[in-house]
Amino acid sequence: MKLGFLGAGAMGGTILSGAVKAGVIDAKDVYVYDFAEPIREKFRALGCNIAENNEDLGNKCDMVVLAVKPQYAKGALSELKNSLNGKAAISIMAGVTIERIRSMIEGDFRLLRVMPNTPALVNAGAFALCNDTDLAAEEKAFAEKMFNALGIVEWMSEHLIDTACGLSGSGPAFVALFIEALSDGGVLEGLPRATATRLAAQTVMGTAKMILETGMHPGALKDMVSSPGGTTITGCQTLEEMGFRAAAIDAVQAATRKSREL
Repeated sequence: MKLGFLGAGAMGGTILSGAVKAGVIDAKDVYVYDFAEPIREKFRALGCNIAENNEDLGNKCDMVVLAVKPQYAKGALSELKNSLNGKAAISIMAGVTIERIRSMIEGDFRLLRVMPNTPALVNAGAFALCNDTDLAAEEKAFAEKMFNALGIVEWMSEHLIDTACGLSGSGPAFVALFIEALSDGGVLEGLPRATATRLAAQTVMGTAKMILETGMHPGALKDMVSSPGGTTITGCQTLEEMGFRAAAIDAVQAATRKSREL
């Protein structure tokens, strides 16, 4: 199969590099087109083929990953013309619905919509895949394998993709704020900044790993750490008094609403 990438910036480039590194596809079977010359040269050096333009990319590929920024979608996708007719496409464009994508590209093509997130940059991504797709079974299997190489995959209906955007798409920023706040607390109590940030980041990563690998409920993990009358439960009481959980819930809701507006 010949796989194309329409846009190979931060997220598109991460998926491409990860798929090649994991052996999901060979670089010689990949075509790239990006308006930025440095990006084209980067993937030429990796062994990928560089298409002449968007339409040329579509003509040469069996499946194309649509990885342009959402604000540029209409112009870039219209330049594909009918080159995807009878072929498959995967969209990682946030907030661009299946209906809108189909209205921007000529012809009849199969489509899968995906919501990625930035931890894919370190092979720890979370990918929400829309099960309202008409990809063939082998194409779906290929897509799942490609994204699993960079993190975890969850299938869901399209009406939930905006929620995934609000949770896992925006979530890295929320977690980064929490890590920064934990670090600030450590600094306030005398730790050097670098030490406080490393301890905070490792604590968040380790806790997440425990939950993912054991299937433990987050509440059970909290109880495991909270001794009667101890330091942890005292800190938890402070977070509850300050509305920590309510704020996190509201943040996901607000980000989800914004995704729907976009």
